[in-house]
Formats: sequence, structure tokens, C-alpha cells
Amino acid sequence: MTSEATEDAVVDLAALGDGFTRDPYSVYAGLRERGPVHRVRMPEGADAWLVVGYEAGRAALADPRLSKEWRNADPDLGVKAVASGTTMLSSDAPAHTRLRKLVTREFTPRRVELLAPRIQEMTDALLDAMLEGPDRRADLVEALSFPLPITVIGELLGVPALDQDSFREWSNTSISAPVLADRMAAAKAMSEYLTALLESKRERPGDDLMSALITTADEDGDRLSGPELLGMAWLLLVAGHETTVNLISNGVLALLGNPEQLADLRADFDGLIDNAVEEMLRYDGPVETPTYRFTTEPVDIAGTVVPGGGQLVLVAMADANRDPAKYAEPSRFDIRRDARGHVAFGHGIHYCLGAPLARLEARIAIRSLLERCPDLALDIHPAALTWRSGMLVRGPESLPVSW
Repeated sequence: MTSEATEDAVVDLAALGDGFTRDPYSVYAGLRERGPVHRVRMPEGADAWLVVGYEAGRAALADPRLSKEWRNADPDLGVKAVASGTTMLSSDAPAHTRLRKLVTREFTPRRVELLAPRIQEMTDALLDAMLEGPDRRADLVEALSFPLPITVIGELLGVPALDQDSFREWSNTSISAPVLADRMAAAKAMSEYLTALLESKRERPGDDLMSALITTADEDGDRLSGPELLGMAWLLLVAGHETTVNLISNGVLALLGNPEQLADLRADFDGLIDNAVEEMLRYDGPVETPTYRFTTEPVDIAGTVVPGGGQLVLVAMADANRDPAKYAEPSRFDIRRDARGHVAFGHGIHYCLGAPLARLEARIAIRSLLERCPDLALDIHPAALTWRSGMLVRGPESLPVSW
């Protein structure tokens, strides 16, 4: 039996302030106990339908009636696309199928595997610099979590001299700033930068992914258009580093907060590092909710009918990964747990294309850090950490450590 959803009881997540940003899990768990679908007001100010729980969330992520295309959004929602160009994340099939096919021709598992020695080299250099510090203290986000993935994706795309400081500010602001005007201004600056980058690649192509994407064509001669190339550059640069930054930071934080798990990992890196990364993704993944979905018709989600007409639907992937119906003792961090099936990288046709690269970087970075810092410790009380705002990415703004 289904029920028509009403807008009477809106859960104001914005009113929860910093408490929700620090610990969204308890809020989501409380909502899940009441049902799988809730009308909420996001910290960004817009209203949305929030889906909690594993089964309902996983089904929603793969539901074609929930569109990723902004043309299907209700104009009265009060939300606006930030990313420029046309991306896989803002496309439905068959357009999405075509874009993904063209990109996967070049962004192959083989290309990712070949990056491993270079990622290790970059990690070692960053740790060398960090350990040379005079007071045996550092902000891990500044020292490792941010510079490693942004350098990896920069080299992969053929931008080794990427202006990291400017790009980090643009990326963080466009994704997490609470004021829409600030997000749009940062996005405009980034788009201008990427447009110039693409033009330079057309004039001076190299042996890199971005040059390959400019020239690649499928068997029918189909190529990425100008707006599609701009969107792909945006997606690969932003998503290609944001996920890994927060995976590394959240993963190290989870280990430092669970010393028995950290000791187990140190005792058996070869046997446990892969599974430890999967548990990090499940326990405190880098993406709290995915990018927006819009209803193209009334959609029955676990017994609640969400109206059509471009209503905004958010899936709490963070809650799906902590649903006790899927994982026993979900709030316990356990690197020996069978964490398979988590949705930290999404589910369905929009499953993260860069997941293998993020996993590779996290394995190398976290293992190298722990091997070189046998007495690594958190250099701040966990309650004093400040967290990225908004409901898209989840991670600390800084992570002070000592050794």
C-alpha cells in the first residue's frame, strides 16, 4: 500500500547547524526509524525528498525516473547547476551511455594501473616534506590528502603545473559554499580556466587523458563536443580529486579513533589494506549524498509516492552504508568486515568511473603514511575538528596529526 507524500512536515536540517555537519549519521538513523522517505530542508536552503536506508537508497540510485538532467528540475526549487558544460553526472541514458562510452575508451583500468609507481613516488615525496617539519606536526589535509590526488589527476590530464591553490579554492567553494552566488562565481572562474586549458591542449596535444579525449572517436566517428569536453574536464578534475581527498582524511581519522583496528592493519598490511579501504568507504565515505536527481513522474519509493514535475530527490548514501539491515553493528569501524555492497561510489549507471583510481591512491597513501609514522596520532580533540559544509562531500577541513 502506498501513500501520497505530503509537504506538511519538513525536517529542517539547516536548523541543526554544526551538529548535523559533524554527525549526520545519527540524524539519518533517527529518520530511518520513522520511514525511508522524508521531506527535508537542506543546509543550502532548498527543500528535497531525502531517501534513507540501504534498500530504498540503492533502488533510488538506479531508478531511471529520477533524472540527473537539470532541464527536468522544477524551476521553483531554488537550486541551480554549478558545473559547466555537459557531464555524465548531469545526463540520463542514452546521452549518458554515449558519454561514458567515449570516456571509458581512454580512462581504462590499464591506464590506472600504470599510475601506481608514480603515485607511490608522489606519496613518498609528500611524506618526505611532511616529516622534515621541525615540530613533528602537520595538517594531513594540507600535507597529503589534498596535494596527492590533485597532482595525480593533474598529471593524468596533462596539467602538471596546475595552479593548485586557486583550483582548490574554486573547487571547495563551488561544491561547499553555503551561498549560491559564491558557488557560481567560483564555478565561473574554474570554467574560464578549463576553457583555456582545453584550447592549449588542442594546440599542443600530449600523451595524456585530456589530449586523448579531445581526439578520441568511436567506431562511428562520434566525438565529444566542446561543451562535453568542458564538462568532462570539470568532472575529472573536481570529482577526480575531491573523492580521494576525503577518503584519505576520513580513513586516517577512523583508524586513529580505533587504535585496535589500526594495530591490526599495521600487523598485516598485505592482508588487510584492501579491505580496510572498503570499510573506510562504508563507515565514513567521502560523498554523503550524490548530485541531484529530479522526478520525471510520480515515483513510489518504498511505499511513499514522491510527486513528479521535477521534485528534488537526495539519496543519503552515508546512511545506506550504516543501515543495520545491511551491516551488523554499522556504527562500528571494523577493517575485517565484509563491506561489499556499499554505495560509497554510487550504484547503477552513474557508478563512479574513477573508483579504481580513488582506491589505488588511498591504499598507497594510507599504507605509506602508517609505515613511515609508526606513532602517528591525532593532534586535536575529535570534537574540535571542523567539517566541510553542505550535504555533498564529507570530510574535515583540516586534520592535525603528530608523530
